[in-house]
Amino acid sequence: MQNYVFVIDTNKQPLNPIPPKKARRLLNKGKAAVFRMYPFTIILKTAINNPTISPCQIKIDPGSKVTGFALVQNNQVIWGMELEHRGGLIKKKLESRSAVRRRRRNRNTRYRKPRFLNRKRPEGWLPPSLEHRILTIQTWVKRLIKFCPVNEIWVERVKFDTQKMQNPEISGIQYQQGELAGYEVREYLLEKWGRECTYCGKQSVPLQIEHIHPRSLGGSDRVSNLCLACKKCNQRKGNKPIEDFLKKKPSLLQKIKSKAKQPLKDATAVNATRNKLVKVLQLIKVVVTGTGAQTKYNRTRLELPKQHWIDAACVGDIETLVLRTSQPLLVTCKGPGGRQKAALNKYGYPIRHNPLKPIKGWVTGDIAQHPLLGIGKVTPRSKGSFGFTPLGTKGYKSCKPQDISAIYRKDGYTYSFC
Repeated sequence: MQNYVFVIDTNKQPLNPIPPKKARRLLNKGKAAVFRMYPFTIILKTAINNPTISPCQIKIDPGSKVTGFALVQNNQVIWGMELEHRGGLIKKKLESRSAVRRRRRNRNTRYRKPRFLNRKRPEGWLPPSLEHRILTIQTWVKRLIKFCPVNEIWVERVKFDTQKMQNPEISGIQYQQGELAGYEVREYLLEKWGRECTYCGKQSVPLQIEHIHPRSLGGSDRVSNLCLACKKCNQRKGNKPIEDFLKKKPSLLQKIKSKAKQPLKDATAVNATRNKLVKVLQLIKVVVTGTGAQTKYNRTRLELPKQHWIDAACVGDIETLVLRTSQPLLVTCKGPGGRQKAALNKYGYPIRHNPLKPIKGWVTGDIAQHPLLGIGKVTPRSKGSFGFTPLGTKGYKSCKPQDISAIYRKDGYTYSFC
């Protein structure tokens, strides 16, 4: 089952989304035209007097790496999307830029000194990698409101208790420095270890909390010493040190050790953005918040699979839920591209000139149609022919810019389906 299709009238006002079959019939009869490819939207060619509108709810399941979206109309999920953020890439690029500037300042050349005393961060400032998550979600909410009649926004207001994760036995005065309480350690472990057995990789089986370094040998209850294991692996390991248990699997041993020491950056990212996200969305529409435990209870009670867009549909107080789609739109943030006029090497020296964009009206990532090569992605060049990669292939072909027609203009995202 595919996502429903968005419909707008001749005045570009949103109407009720319709099934793909009905949209295809309108397009074939010439009563509508394609208005936008992603998300797929059609525009009617004739006006409709006093249309009946059924409002929808945008439901959001925020995550540090992937955020789930769902449109629910009369307890029916008609559209789903999973948005993959690029916060990690932003952080990496900022660190690279900082390193280049640091090396440049350390050279024995004329260059301004670093300034710190005149730098003041505004109230509510967030790092660019976190601010990106909020702005991207805000962008997609505004985009969906343009094409769908929305009356409310439902958001899962997740609370991770990082102190309880690190030390489940913390209490009293030791806990006074923290303000977040109530999120179970097991929920974090399920996310961290991918909802599968750490030792054998089995999925969709009951999992037990396992101490990597046994408590009988001095292991602690900190989250860095916890993982998930199926009953069989848990009993086989017993109170053996993990080095003895996995001595015949050195690669798996190294992987578990490195992953166990991963910081709580994902939980921290969600905690840092949850309040500001709600404030930003409240400026757009009425916002209803829900808890993570409530989302999981709804999904378990309705026996739905674990996916980000389904988690979004289960946000809040719901009784029933019917999935009218099983093929969510997968969106990956790529950004608008670099603006440097010269590419730099690892030492900070220019090695290549970057031409100004667009090139003959095209930018890298545009999707076009060629009469012989079909539909594909365009890679423009300043001189000569363009590069053309047909969709679904890895072949790189050449084409003339006058032979292709635009289907989709790059907007900083890439799109695909499950």
